[in-house]
Amino acid sequence: MEYNCAFGIDVSKASMNVAILVNKHQVDAVILPMNQQGFSSLKAKLASFKQPIVVFEATGIYSRRLKFFLDSQRINYVYLNPLRAKKQLDKLRSFKSDQVDAFRLAETQFILSRKPSYKMDPAYQELMDMSRFYQELVKDSIAHKNRLHRVLQLTFPELEQAESQPSGNFYWYLVEHYANPQKVCQSSPDQILNSIPVQVKKSFFLSNQRLSRIIERLVKLARQAYPVVTEHSYVYHQISYLARQLKTENQMKNKIIKQMIQLAKSFKEYDELLSIPGFGKETVVSLIGELGDLRRFRSSNALNAFVGINLRHYESGNYVAADRISKRGNPIARKILFKSIQSIASAAHYHPNHINDFYQKRKKQFSSSSGTKKIAIATMHRLLRTMYHLVKYDQFYDYDIARS
Repeated sequence: MEYNCAFGIDVSKASMNVAILVNKHQVDAVILPMNQQGFSSLKAKLASFKQPIVVFEATGIYSRRLKFFLDSQRINYVYLNPLRAKKQLDKLRSFKSDQVDAFRLAETQFILSRKPSYKMDPAYQELMDMSRFYQELVKDSIAHKNRLHRVLQLTFPELEQAESQPSGNFYWYLVEHYANPQKVCQSSPDQILNSIPVQVKKSFFLSNQRLSRIIERLVKLARQAYPVVTEHSYVYHQISYLARQLKTENQMKNKIIKQMIQLAKSFKEYDELLSIPGFGKETVVSLIGELGDLRRFRSSNALNAFVGINLRHYESGNYVAADRISKRGNPIARKILFKSIQSIASAAHYHPNHINDFYQKRKKQFSSSSGTKKIAIATMHRLLRTMYHLVKYDQFYDYDIARS
C-alpha cells in the first residue's frame, strides 16, 4: 500500500519530536509532550491527513506509550529496531539531532516503502510484562540466596544440611527462626517441633514423621556449629530479613507462573509448543512471553536474529574469523532456550525427538568440550525452526514427520 503522508517521530523520555512529510516534502514539525495533552495534539494532526503512516524507533519503555496510543487509534505504524534504524538513517544524515532523526524517519519511508509492523494481540504484551517481572524475581532470589549463604557462614553454616536442598519455603522458615545454633541447643527436638504453628506445618505439607527427622537433624547440626558472632549480633536480623524475602519471592514466582499459564492457554500455540518433548508449562509460557506472536516473523531466520543467535561472519583478505553469534537480541529468550536443550535431551529417554537426535549426533562429532556451546547453539537453531513451523502451520509435534 502506498502512503503519501508519513509521520516521523523521535521518542525521548518526556517528549516526542514529530516531522510530517507529504509526498516527500515536510509540511510541519513540532515537539509534543509524552502525556495526555501531547497525544491529543498528535491525534488531531493524524486526523487531518488521509491514511497516514507513523515511523518511530523502539526505545524501550518510552516508545510503548506511543505504540499503545497508535494501537488504540488503529493507526498503521512502522516500529523500527534501533540498529536497523541506525543503518538506514546514517546514510542520509550529516549530523544528528532529535529533529533531524524525526525528519529522516519519515523521509526514508518514501524511499524504502517499509511495510506496517505486525500488530500483536495485547495479551502477548501482558504476558511479556509478567515474564519480565518473573525474571527479575529470579535474579533477586539468586542475589538474596548468595547473601544468605555468606552470612550463614558466620553463625550456623551447617544449617544448609538440614534439608536435602538449601532452598524452598520450609528451609527458609528454618533459617528465619533457627539460624542461632545456641537457641536450637537450648531446646529439645520435641520443644522445637511443638513450637512450629499448625498452619505452618499444613502449608508445607510435611508429615510429622518427616518433620521430626528434620528437627532431630537440625539439633544434631547445631551442636557442631561454631558461630563467630555473639548471640545478640545484628547478623541474625539480616538472616531473618533475607529468609523472609526469599520466601516472599518464591511465593510470588509461583503465583506469576500460574497466572501466565492461565493467560497463555488462550493462545493456540500454547498446546502446540507444549507438544514438543521436554517442554513444560513454565518453559512454554516464558518463551511465548519473550518471543511474542511468532507469526509476525517472515521466516525462522528472522526469529533467530530476534533471539540473537544468528551467525556473524568476518572475512578480510586471507583472514577468516570464526563465526560467532551476534548476541544482538533477547538474552532472556536465549537463556531459556539454552536450558531447554538439556530438558529435551532428558525427555528423549521416554519421548524421542529429532532435536535430541541432532544434538547427540553433533556431540559425537565434536568429542572435545570446547564445542559444547556451539552444538547447543546449533540445536537452538533447529528448535526455533520447529517452534516457528508448528505455530505458523497450526500443527502439533510429531516425531515421525519431523524425522522425515
